[in-house]
Amino acid sequence: MSEFEFEQLLGAVSAAVAPRIDEAFLNDLPEFDSPPLAANDNQVAWPFIPFPDGWNAVC
Repeated sequence: MSEFEFEQLLGAVSAAVAPRIDEAFLNDLPEFDSPPLAANDNQVAWPFIPFPDGWNAVC
């Protein structure tokens, strides 16, 4: 089998399989009404803790 024939075969298989994959993917998409909450979400804002004078931080 030449490289050209292989590419033709690969193209034919991809064209035949692609629509079925798209349909299956679209039918199984989850639906969310609201985004999920984080596991550590306690609804409280973290307090601001300043560094002592002369200290710096880099993230």
